[in-house]
Amino acid sequence: MSILSGGETLAKSLAREGVEVVFGLPGIQIYGIVAGLRDEPGIRMITPRHEQAATYMADGYARASGKPGVALVVPGVGIYNAASGLANAYARSSPVLLIAGQVPRAQIGRGLGAVHEVLDQMDVVRSVTKWQQRAVRPREIPYAVSEAFRRMRTGRPRPVIIEIPPDAGVEREEVVLRNPAPVSRIVPDSEQLREAAAVIAQSRLPLIYAGGGVARSDAESALVNLAETTNIPVVTSTGGKGTIPDGHPLCYGSCFSPRGERQEMNQLYDVMASADLVIGIGARFSLGNPAGEASTLVNINIDDTELTRVQANTIPLHGDARATIEALLPRLRDAGAGDRSSPAMAVDAARRLIAHYDVQLQEPLYPFVEALREAIPEDAFVTWDVTQLGFYARTHWQVHHPKTYIDSGYQFNLGYAFPTALGAKVAQPDRPVVCIAGDGGFMFNASELATAVKYGINVVTLVLRNDSFGNVARDLDDVFSGTYETDLHNPDFVKFAESFGAVGMRAASPMDIATLLPAALELQKPVIIDVPFSDMPIPVAPQVAPLYALPWTQPQEGLIAT
Repeated sequence: MSILSGGETLAKSLAREGVEVVFGLPGIQIYGIVAGLRDEPGIRMITPRHEQAATYMADGYARASGKPGVALVVPGVGIYNAASGLANAYARSSPVLLIAGQVPRAQIGRGLGAVHEVLDQMDVVRSVTKWQQRAVRPREIPYAVSEAFRRMRTGRPRPVIIEIPPDAGVEREEVVLRNPAPVSRIVPDSEQLREAAAVIAQSRLPLIYAGGGVARSDAESALVNLAETTNIPVVTSTGGKGTIPDGHPLCYGSCFSPRGERQEMNQLYDVMASADLVIGIGARFSLGNPAGEASTLVNINIDDTELTRVQANTIPLHGDARATIEALLPRLRDAGAGDRSSPAMAVDAARRLIAHYDVQLQEPLYPFVEALREAIPEDAFVTWDVTQLGFYARTHWQVHHPKTYIDSGYQFNLGYAFPTALGAKVAQPDRPVVCIAGDGGFMFNASELATAVKYGINVVTLVLRNDSFGNVARDLDDVFSGTYETDLHNPDFVKFAESFGAVGMRAASPMDIATLLPAALELQKPVIIDVPFSDMPIPVAPQVAPLYALPWTQPQEGLIAT
């Protein structure tokens, strides 16, 4: 036992879990915690300019490092501000620990008007956190931290929250520190694996559908091994981008969308629809299984609520993606699943049809995309904001290294990309990190330039400037007979960057990125590149349903036909 303050106990507990950085804003209810972090030699604190950025940074750190990210905020409004980042992390199954202050212990739940008081404040984020815990004394903190990390490391990783009142942060008492709880990967039993292997071996046109759970399990190498051992091609979800290199001969890519959008984007829909067996790995199947009940779904998922939700004709395998693939492989070999011929030629033919979509993009966008691909190193982490180009990237941007494609998932958080990129760079300081944002989204958290300069977080950010919320303007104009209040008044982004001490660059045209971006990466400084950007054309084949036949444009039963 040791006699420690709550702040010291928290800092030492975090250090035992391997935490090296906390993204947090100091404030009155967390002074004891801040002092404890200050005096813990193995942890540094990075202070953003807004609580929203703290959780975004923790999310970026988690996704780029594969380790939990940690954020620290004051209670009440601090939690409200941080909630956007938690929602984003929840959507992408990212392990983020939010440590929040509270009002003094005796005032909790009494509605006395204490500073930053919000009654039942954990309820504010209950729907976007996996687990919640309050520690009201120093001796309760070691369990809370140990359990928080156990929850993030087991099952489906998602955000968790611990709240600590200010008196617990400064009081001193005997505490027992804990070592990290051992974690075992879940693997389905042998009989389930044998059954699945036999069905896979007997299938005629099998397909693997890889989701974000592959990356969360660090199962990228196992996935490639599975594809190569069985000669089964792979389609990835958007969250699964990078789990197998897009250049791999057995990878179709992630160009998958519901029927009724672009003709070329439906090539993968048709490929999946023709499969007699789909192996889902760490995927939600948010759009359903295109092959439906006509196929068998072998569903590998750590989240048991996802196992049989998609369709009745399912062989559920409840387990960790990496451990389950590794346990399944020898049974597949024994069942003869490795004897099938390679579909590499068919995969290549389908990919050529998909690539036709790129060719339809008109000047200057298509050459710009090609220039961007050439200018960004293959091993760079790229965070994509919710922009016209970002929507394109979700399906067509090629990814060749694990975990390097970072987007906002189904939350579509506008403005998340810049602070998330900063967190990714903190996690991977020796790797290039590029943020691609629109002018509207960048200004949500543009003040974090101060954070980047203060801590030397050398992210290069492309601000695609069209002085508008472009996606919204186009939708309103095309579907509602005219846009409304989507124009933006922007600063001079070069001068804006320079005012913080960052580097500002100006592109005269989008194609200047071919020289500006490599030069910016060489500087090893925070850089903003102002890129003029026109509206992005979205070609729609006349024989398919209108692009905007969606619930937010006209009444209908729903996105997915039943």
